[in-house]
Amino acid sequence: MAIMSDVPEQGRAMHIGVIGAAGTIGSRVVTEALARGHRVAAFSRDAARIREGRENVDWRSVDVLDAGSIAAVLPGLDVLISGYQPGNAAQDMADTLRRSIADPTVYATAARALLKALESHPRTRLIVIGGAGSLEAEPGLVRADSDELLYDTLDGVGLPREYAAAVRGHRDALNVLRTSNRLWTYFSPAESIAPGERTGRFRIGGDQPVLDADGRSHISAEDAAVALVDEAELPRFVQRRFTIGY
Repeated sequence: MAIMSDVPEQGRAMHIGVIGAAGTIGSRVVTEALARGHRVAAFSRDAARIREGRENVDWRSVDVLDAGSIAAVLPGLDVLISGYQPGNAAQDMADTLRRSIADPTVYATAARALLKALESHPRTRLIVIGGAGSLEAEPGLVRADSDELLYDTLDGVGLPREYAAAVRGHRDALNVLRTSNRLWTYFSPAESIAPGERTGRFRIGGDQPVLDADGRSHISAEDAAVALVDEAELPRFVQRRFTIGY
């Protein structure tokens, strides 16, 4: 049976934690949350390097692979959004790709650490930003389980086929979450996601990608941030996965 969280009072300022707050999606989640009047705890591997002048954002260091490090920053948070990636894709995509391919188990390791940390804070909600490869090409057929489907997808978005290992690592992290009774949500972005325009207009899906009229699965990082803060404010997918697209 799913454990349902309390729906935040409409208009109430929340305290939202963001792991990977310097990344492509994470940085936009911070901006979106601040624009809506929320307080943000922004987490990175080395927060001392961050120069931040905005109000209502507090940068802190955290190790997402260490449950103790995560647990130490949870007090006071309503929601923790994890956009963990090995490396920082916003600054060096090639390095992130290399790291992800070299050790695709890090995503499941991070998921276990996050869930372990939440054992002492069971009312804190967790939203994990994952991958699109665990979405279904059709009911019951997961893209990450099929080399042919996965390679076609990677070719289509310009990623090396070796990245299939990391895609399956994201899938494994989702499966770790699915064994938990914590208040988790998994967000699969569209297959193609990049910095762009904040439109606030997109469609929401579940376990299958949202495709446009041309059969494309795409979204801007800005609109992904909108969807993530929407879910933080009004949870609709507790113990479930969701995706978005135009």
